[in-house]
Amino acid sequence: MCGIIGYIGDKDATPILSDGIKRLEYRGYDSWGLATILGGINLMKGTGKMRDGELNTLELKGKVGIAHTRWATHGNVTKENAHPHTSCRDEVAIVHNGIIENYQEVKRTLLKEGHYFKSQTDSEVIAHLLEKYYHKYKHV
Repeated sequence: MCGIIGYIGDKDATPILSDGIKRLEYRGYDSWGLATILGGINLMKGTGKMRDGELNTLELKGKVGIAHTRWATHGNVTKENAHPHTSCRDEVAIVHNGIIENYQEVKRTLLKEGHYFKSQTDSEVIAHLLEKYYHKYKHV
């Protein structure tokens, strides 16, 4: 189980995403994370519940973003395993709810192709697959 929040609009995304994390922490209280886009992907992650003091340190800028609260199913409770996950080139950030049954097979294939992983989660393969196929078919 997890909580997923997204925002696209005219306001700064970070306060909206942070509020969403706090409202949805009952859906996953092992870890949390958020990503915004402004000149690239900017990430912040933490373990446990987001504490009030952490809200003051969020300096992620952008009017687009995603956030996630995690209840761990694959991988330990660490910042590295918190969502959002990014691709090797940090071009793609994803959040995900569910279990990818064949992720180990997919991960082995991606590792052979030169991808490297930052987490122990099944969800991270999605970011790498999106990056892989974006570069393969971006001229189509």
